[in-house]
Amino acid sequence: MKNKNGIANIYLVLVFLVLYAPIFYLMYYSFNSGGTMHEFEGFTLDYYREVVADTRLMIIMINTLVIALLSSAIATLIAIIGALAIQHVRSRRAKNTLLSLNNVLIVSPDVIIGASFLILFTIVGIKLGFTSVLLSHVAFSIPIAVIMILPHLQEMSPTLTDAARDLGATRRDVLTKVILPIIKPGIFSGFFMALTYSLDDFAVTFFVTGNGYSTLSVEIYSRARQGVSLSINALSTLIFLFTILLVIGYYYLNQRKSRPAMHIAEPVAEAGVPR
Repeated sequence: MKNKNGIANIYLVLVFLVLYAPIFYLMYYSFNSGGTMHEFEGFTLDYYREVVADTRLMIIMINTLVIALLSSAIATLIAIIGALAIQHVRSRRAKNTLLSLNNVLIVSPDVIIGASFLILFTIVGIKLGFTSVLLSHVAFSIPIAVIMILPHLQEMSPTLTDAARDLGATRRDVLTKVILPIIKPGIFSGFFMALTYSLDDFAVTFFVTGNGYSTLSVEIYSRARQGVSLSINALSTLIFLFTILLVIGYYYLNQRKSRPAMHIAEPVAEAGVPR
């Protein structure tokens, strides 16, 4: 057993090395004063100053954050409604069909989704830019949020809502004081997953961005095609660190908001019985 655990640990370390080595290589040379990624000549922060001083890049970064936060919030709200609707479907065949349609959007190639949105916006007459990018990000974020929220609804005992109604709770009270507090970890998970997908999406965004509007992923791709610049390394490092902060914030909120099983029944009592 010890030998098997040792082999598994070695394999896990190798996997993480393969995944993170290119990132750390990129981060390491973002401090290279030589301007290349072949030989480290000295430590410098010039490329980070260059990124901060680039007004256009700062505007693009703000655009990316606005799109990510707004699309994630809208997608999470729609996903809550969608998950509740799927959960209330009585027919197993209909429920499985809805889940299959939801999952198809997750596994579909981004190129196909991006091209489909481009054709749709062209036919409808929506100008490519902020609106088209926002609608696209909301659309592909909804299935992700549904997948994160639905398991919490399925784990919730139906007797909780029945008890709330017996105590005199209205439908609104049942939703706001029983269901939402229980599925809150799934809501936060769906929001942060949608936020992550929106921040690093390239393929769909590349199709639906217009002239004069861009996001970080598209901008990094455009600059990388022009040649190697360590300012790209510096920008990628900042994005990676920001992503780490998001992950840490997600786990912190998830642990803080989740409640022990013994406290699950408390919202039910609050829903119908005043203190």
